[in-house]
Amino acid sequence: MAELNPVEINEDGALVRNIIWFARALRKSGLPIGPGQVVRAVRAVQAAGFTKREDFFWTLHACFVTKREHHAVFAQVFRLFWRDPQYLEHMISMLSPMIRGVNEEKKATAAAKRATEALLDNDLQDLPNIEEEGTEIEIDAQATSSAQERLRTLDFEQMSISEIAAAKRMLARLTLPVPPIMTRRMAPDPRGRRPDWRATMRDAMRHGGEITTLNHRAPKERWPDLVLLCDISGSMSQYSRMVLHFLHAVSNAKGQGWSRVFGFTFGTRLTNITRHMATRDVDAALAAAGAEAQDWEGGTRISECLHTFNRDWSRRVLSRGAVVLLVTDGLERGDVSVLSAEMQRLQLSARRLIWLNPLLRFDGFMPRAEGIRAMLPFVDTLVTGHNVVSLEALANVIANARDAGDKPRLMAMR
Repeated sequence: MAELNPVEINEDGALVRNIIWFARALRKSGLPIGPGQVVRAVRAVQAAGFTKREDFFWTLHACFVTKREHHAVFAQVFRLFWRDPQYLEHMISMLSPMIRGVNEEKKATAAAKRATEALLDNDLQDLPNIEEEGTEIEIDAQATSSAQERLRTLDFEQMSISEIAAAKRMLARLTLPVPPIMTRRMAPDPRGRRPDWRATMRDAMRHGGEITTLNHRAPKERWPDLVLLCDISGSMSQYSRMVLHFLHAVSNAKGQGWSRVFGFTFGTRLTNITRHMATRDVDAALAAAGAEAQDWEGGTRISECLHTFNRDWSRRVLSRGAVVLLVTDGLERGDVSVLSAEMQRLQLSARRLIWLNPLLRFDGFMPRAEGIRAMLPFVDTLVTGHNVVSLEALANVIANARDAGDKPRLMAMR
């Protein structure tokens, strides 16, 4: 590959330097960008050229954005970094003899806080050509509680980049202990309440038929399995990422009691990500899981995905009385009668069905959606899952798990 010459783009190399600074801002915003992508971006601008702002946007977009969920962050950083129309128009005039008008982009809302923090980072305060006047900065004035306590109760959707990173570290330290299950099989136990007559008679035969000790037995204990069904549709993407971080911590933790941990994601189709959760590095595990789940931030087909799970996976992962965590908002667009049948089958197959619904964070939550009403009768426990505190409460819910024959109960934990 020939060496890149900034003079080929403009004389003073200002555009190259700004593209480098722009890539650095994107990396601060969470996009996985390396030096190779920066070189490709500069070469793409050099080869394609542009006559308007939109061309420049999509040229850089093709080089820096590799996942759908990165589009919103890229759009916000681009809007804030290249917000000076006169400067951008000046660059266009250097690269193209014909200049078209540069139109002001519409104000975007998604990922704005994250993009702003990336551009206002200490390492990026010397960014060139950024208009400082008129920049909106969100200021958190909550000083009545500690930062850690506030972070535990903050909604995942409202977190900034630094807050998300801190919340992930908190989730990595969380535990999800579970009590063992008493089976019907018996095992020798000196503290057992049932006499073990066979063992007693065998010992007596060794001592000439004289019974010297009375052996006892008790039911054997085993650890249950944990199965996570996580909705990764557009309305659940941020919550699903945090729950998957929590699942990874549970999968790799020792001493919590779970026999096996299974993970499934669903949006428009069901994806088994169990083997990825076994990877020790959480970033590598979630990257592999996201690459396999092609329907991330797509539509929602809850009934179809549950039907696939009940048909293909239920006997494999629920045969030993597993605890099922269903993470979804319940906003189904398909046939709700099919959803009711699949939920009923899922509840009958699981030892306990726990539904994590982030919509419960609203005080005025009412099950008005048809999908939510169809799912509620077949849920053992209903909890929210929108912050660290709600995930911590799962430990109490599972620790107080009862037999599957008990009546369902609903718990709205905010």
